[in-house]
Formats: sequence, C-alpha cells, structure tokens
Amino acid sequence: MIILASASPRRAELLQQIGVQFETHHTNIDETLHHGEHAQDYVMRLALEKGLALSSEIAISRGLPVLGADTSVIIGDEVLGKPRDSEHFHQMMVKLSGATHQVMTAVTLIPPDAEPMSALSVSNVSFRHLQTSEIEAYWQSGEPADKAGGYAIQGLGAIFIENMAGSYSGVMGLPLFETAQLLNRVGIATLKIDGESK
Repeated sequence: MIILASASPRRAELLQQIGVQFETHHTNIDETLHHGEHAQDYVMRLALEKGLALSSEIAISRGLPVLGADTSVIIGDEVLGKPRDSEHFHQMMVKLSGATHQVMTAVTLIPPDAEPMSALSVSNVSFRHLQTSEIEAYWQSGEPADKAGGYAIQGLGAIFIENMAGSYSGVMGLPLFETAQLLNRVGIATLKIDGESK
C-alpha cells in the first residue's frame, strides 16, 4: 500500500494498471514557477514537494511510502500550465499547432524510513496543424480544462498528435517504467502472476 499524492484520476488509473494498492490524497502546494527555474528542475521540485506535503502529514504516522508526480508541457523555453480560460487555451493550442513540444513528468517516492528517490520522463510530442474551428470544438468538449498543456493524449486530444517519442503513460501523467522501478526498489511488486509477486 502506498499514498498517491494526487487527486488525478489518470494517475490512479495508471497505478491500478500495474496492480499497486494505493490511497489518493490531494495536496495543495504553490505551483508557481520560480524566476529563472528550468523546466526539468521545476517538475522535479513539484513532484518532491507534493510527496513531502503528505509524508509529513499522513504517511509517517502510518508507515506508508508516498508517491508524488508532476507533469509539465514545454515548448521552446516556455512551461505551459493548465489553461486559465478559453483565451489562454487558444493561445496554447496556437503555439502547439504544427510544432514539437516536450512533456516532462517527474516522479518522487518517499519511503517512511529513507531518503526520497526521484525519476524523470521526457517525451517529444508533435502536433499536426490545427484549425481554429477544431481548437474551439476541443475547448467546448470540456476535456482541456484541467490538463497540463491543455490536452489529453488518452482522450480527444489524441487526434492532434502526429508523432510521439517517449512514454505514453508519462504524457498521461505517470510514467509507469520509472514508477515501477522506484516502487520495486522499496519492495513493492508491480507484476503479479497467479496472485504471487514475481
């Protein structure tokens, strides 16, 4: 059993996919990008801070590891967060249209009796050219509202993706390769056959 420091249904779905038992707890931290902070440092810091917020509140008393994660979409030197409103969303889609961007997802595992362990997944995602009408239709679908970069690879946003190199689950919000490696290091099995941990 672990504590997932996220209310994201996508991260919960991905953990279920690899057979990990968990509880979800929402964290409320300041996600402001620091002046001069590089994107990689930003996502690594937020994943750690999300985990630490819960490890001090809940997990230590229960002796459970905490898993924190953060995802950012980066184009050029700009970190795209979640769209604030329709106008902000349209601006982001225009930047992503016909271009290749990076999706960085950091994962931090905090054992109750050891130092935090972190990993980073970096994927390159290329969008085809988008029409204004389909950008508007996508916004009206409601899907982009709570997504980093304003799209969901596992949803309607998939029709915009011409090419991807990297981790599909990482773009979704929790890179399973890196997550499984961290969990395995503290003895949490992510592959079970006939009820036995292998």
